[in-house]
Amino acid sequence: MSERRRTAMIIGGTGQIGSAVARRLAVDGWSALVAHRGSHRGDPELADLDVTSIRLDRDDTEALLARARGHDLVLDTVAYEPRHADQLAGLAGEVESLVVISTGSVYLGEGGGYLDIVTGPGDFPDYPLPLRETDPTVDNAERTYSPLKAAMERRLLAAEGLPVTILRPGAIHGPFSPALREWYFIKRALDGRRRVVLSDGGTNRFSTSSTANIAELVALCADQPGRRVLNAVDGDALSVAEIATAVYRALGRSVEIVTFPGPPVEGVGGTPWTVAHPLLLSMARATVELGYHQPVGYAEAVGATVDWAVREVRAAERAGNGWEAVFPGLVERAESDRWFAYDDEDAYLDGRQR
Repeated sequence: MSERRRTAMIIGGTGQIGSAVARRLAVDGWSALVAHRGSHRGDPELADLDVTSIRLDRDDTEALLARARGHDLVLDTVAYEPRHADQLAGLAGEVESLVVISTGSVYLGEGGGYLDIVTGPGDFPDYPLPLRETDPTVDNAERTYSPLKAAMERRLLAAEGLPVTILRPGAIHGPFSPALREWYFIKRALDGRRRVVLSDGGTNRFSTSSTANIAELVALCADQPGRRVLNAVDGDALSVAEIATAVYRALGRSVEIVTFPGPPVEGVGGTPWTVAHPLLLSMARATVELGYHQPVGYAEAVGATVDWAVREVRAAERAGNGWEAVFPGLVERAESDRWFAYDDEDAYLDGRQR
């Protein structure tokens, strides 16, 4: 008699994490059910694997639970508030392992600061280094991203009989992301920029999370169900200058990295990874509890991300659209944070040469 094929359901399965996990599980012989709202195309190569795609309204709790019951693994990549935890609590005794994606931004810095309330470098939280799962998290009634995620975590951990692992990633990178931070450097290369300016000597460090590494953690949690919280970041802890170097190398471009001490000046030198104090998460618990070993480093993982981003943007351009159609989640942020203020950068560089 053949061994039963294990099954998984992925809620939000066409996003960057869901696509990576579906591929990881399918290659390992799982049968995966990918549930989505139909807003993202996901990984087209999954059609050649044992991956089934369905449309599902997340707010339809009855339909959600009916689809999720009986699976060996349920991964929820999109839950973000307590009511979603209440939905998932209905899976107690109905699934072997539940994994829910949270965020590293739930951590509190000294004085009670957290990322949602940062307005500038002067009020950026000063975090313990590295952050461990036992460090304090935000606990207030604010209905913003980090407090809602933290409240969801507490509700999930309080649900009786629920075999839930909560994963806290950092700056996520991987193909199929509508909000890819690496676009900051990729677009510069595609625009022919030969230099990039970084503040703080290029030393800023904000833990990154490869979707391939997150997928490895999810697979381990499926094999070892439990009730736990785990950080889910790359062990490299690269500086922003090292991230820039890795991205440009993946593009096959030679770019001069120009740095200056101190914070960004009128927007010049700031990047999506620029933080006044390092935000680094420890992976010690996952290593000890799950036997986790990072399968891929940032420099290796970012190659697939770069290839995907360039391919998708070129396809959009052929269809008469701009990069904004590929990365809709970046449009407002790129404008407000002046990601591509080339005139200001050139003025700074010209002044530096005088």
